[in-house]
Amino acid sequence: GHRIDRRPRQPSEQGRRADPASKSTVAVMYLKVAAAVAPLVLGATFMGREDVGDGLVTIPLERHSASDRHKMVSEYYGRVTVGTPPQEFTVIFDTGSGNLLIPSKKCTDEPCKSHHTYDDTVSSTAVQIAAADSPDTPVGNDGRDEVTITFGTGTVTGLYVKDNVCIGTVCAMTDVVKAIEESDDPFSVVPFDGILGLSLPEMSEAPAFNVFHTFVQSKVLKNDVFAVFFGEGDSEQSSITFGGHDEGKMAGPLTWVDVSVPGYWQVAMEDIVVNGKQQHLCPGGKACQVAVDTGTSLLAAPSETIAALTPVLNVSQDCSNFDSLPTFGFQVGNQQLNLQPSEYVDKYSSFGCKLALMTLDVPPPKGPLFVFGDPFLRKFYTVYDKNPGGTPRVGFALARH
Repeated sequence: GHRIDRRPRQPSEQGRRADPASKSTVAVMYLKVAAAVAPLVLGATFMGREDVGDGLVTIPLERHSASDRHKMVSEYYGRVTVGTPPQEFTVIFDTGSGNLLIPSKKCTDEPCKSHHTYDDTVSSTAVQIAAADSPDTPVGNDGRDEVTITFGTGTVTGLYVKDNVCIGTVCAMTDVVKAIEESDDPFSVVPFDGILGLSLPEMSEAPAFNVFHTFVQSKVLKNDVFAVFFGEGDSEQSSITFGGHDEGKMAGPLTWVDVSVPGYWQVAMEDIVVNGKQQHLCPGGKACQVAVDTGTSLLAAPSETIAALTPVLNVSQDCSNFDSLPTFGFQVGNQQLNLQPSEYVDKYSSFGCKLALMTLDVPPPKGPLFVFGDPFLRKFYTVYDKNPGGTPRVGFALARH
């Protein structure tokens, strides 16, 4: 899970605590997994940035596999700049959280020192912000709030600042959480500097903290959408596009599904299918709820569902039945979105075969909740449409690899 606590630094003020239920319950799942695997090498080589047209930009993403043991545990990250002149950071573009979080130069913890840090004192556009509920009000005599964000086993403490945030050539003034403290676990082992949350604004500290929302409000995008393409291997370039989508990355048409509960890019899923057959695993005959989450390295499902699916899929640990395993998929809208065994089974290098499916038990009313993480997002190209004036929606198309 992921918890946000705010506390004023002035003792005369009363402390406030954000409602954890209103925030992400999954957050960046990769951070949980990273703590349990071999340390990652910092730094990456990026292909040149590709800027296309006015208000349309495609950013290359670097894929880094966590370890030989967990072949499917990867993270995809790209570049963003903050400040004037621009300071560059590598970030996870995470549809499962809602704020831009980067380490501050004032942070002296080892995880901060081993990453790029943000120096707001040299940015002519930086404005120190006192509180999340007044995202345009500069710090005054009443002091400022401090925020603590908990990701799984790790914590980050930060302050608020508003500055110019650019993804490629697209920019807008956005509120940022600058970390002044970071725990070693797991932040010392991740290869990226920070997290750029791309959820809907309901998951952000305030709408002004949501980069995609500020782009839409500033009318800097050709269209109010972004789209994600995850390559199948390290040799295939992954990318994220803002302002449109790339039909060259699609092997079929888009299936559009309205967001059912704003916060996550969360949609209704009618059922789970095995070899095309519905399994009737959604509770009470109602639709299941699924979050499309670019910050989660695996698929996730409630423990009850995994217990019911395990004997049906029947994956042998010794991989002896791998070639005869069924397809495994999801009935979403009027389409079955199916995965092949190679896409839902993690073939550990020397540890046998295992479902790339982790347990996630979110209590009602937010749950139960499924997550379409990286294995799904490698198979399907996804488009996220803010659709101002209407209901936000997610588009799914078979990816062209």
